[in-house]
Amino acid sequence: MATTTDYYELLGVDRSADEKALKSAYRKLAMQCHPDRNPGDAEAEAKFKELSQAYDCLKDPQKRATYDHYGREAYENGGMGNAGGGGGHQGFGDFSDIFNQFFGEGGMGGGGQRGPARGADLRYDMEITLEDAYHGKSTEIKIDVAVLCDPCAGSGAQPGSDVKRCGTCQGHGKVRAQQGFFVVERTCPSCQGRGEVIAEPCHTCQGDGRMDQQKTLEVEIPPGVDDGTRIRLASKGEAGANGAPAGDLYIFLHVKRHKYFQREGTTLFAQAPISFTKAALGGSITIPGMDGVEHEISIPAGIQSGKQLQKRGAGMPVLQGRGKGDLVVQIDVETPTSLTSKQKELLREFQETETGKETPNSQGFFDKIKEAWEDLTD
Repeated sequence: MATTTDYYELLGVDRSADEKALKSAYRKLAMQCHPDRNPGDAEAEAKFKELSQAYDCLKDPQKRATYDHYGREAYENGGMGNAGGGGGHQGFGDFSDIFNQFFGEGGMGGGGQRGPARGADLRYDMEITLEDAYHGKSTEIKIDVAVLCDPCAGSGAQPGSDVKRCGTCQGHGKVRAQQGFFVVERTCPSCQGRGEVIAEPCHTCQGDGRMDQQKTLEVEIPPGVDDGTRIRLASKGEAGANGAPAGDLYIFLHVKRHKYFQREGTTLFAQAPISFTKAALGGSITIPGMDGVEHEISIPAGIQSGKQLQKRGAGMPVLQGRGKGDLVVQIDVETPTSLTSKQKELLREFQETETGKETPNSQGFFDKIKEAWEDLTD
């Protein structure tokens, strides 16, 4: 997919679309090209990632404002990162990079952040079941992430070696240069913003102050999460350079398609086949709910295929709230395909007693067909 596609065009919404319209458009398109529905389809997977990137940007007011002003360039090549998936992680970058690109490293007016920047945010895509989304779960993930170097404690200097104040910037980490009427402030080229010069770099991290390490993290998934829900783990992203604070880790949840239930918000949908005798005479059926309880559904006599019956409170939990949604059961009247001689005999006896009033819709349909035919032959 071309990376120049406008986010609004990609989601098929106007630039004035509100949060509700954005979410609706994203859910509809993402469902069509979700990898679970298109196994082995690289094009569908690429589109799904592109849609996730677009939605992640536009649903956040700050990101959306930056995108509207500067366009997609602000989010590529180290900007906010891309929406890659597959259970891995990728850097989201720092907003200061965007301003540096357009106004120089000092930000607007040279008033940018002093010292080393915080570490990059990371993304991790996690697939869960609908049962997990209903009950919530505690799980562990493993990620490869840059952490503070143990031998040098993040200083970048070999233990026992000297760290001196940078002679170029005098320890400020920034240098200023006169350009016409303006004074431009930039990161010091000698110490790269540290304000210090390392005499002997750490042998383990080569002076970076960080090292790659696989970490095991515990993730708490609350009940009621939906596809696309984002969980933030503060300070669990990349360690910042030169001892700067770590970034955050964002867990993006993707709910697998369920075998029996479909979900829309907090409402669960299911189909239930019933016999034609139960449809005619009425009765009840039981539906095993996501809560492990068998819910009884009353069947009114004479029910037709496609009729939907509702069981309140048997749907999905409200995320970070109280109560649950509803369970909606669509009835599918099943015509018998294997009858005994006795059953056929009883049905013939019933057929002989039919007057047409038992099935007014079908009788009315054939009456209309007959009238139309007579009009044509007159």
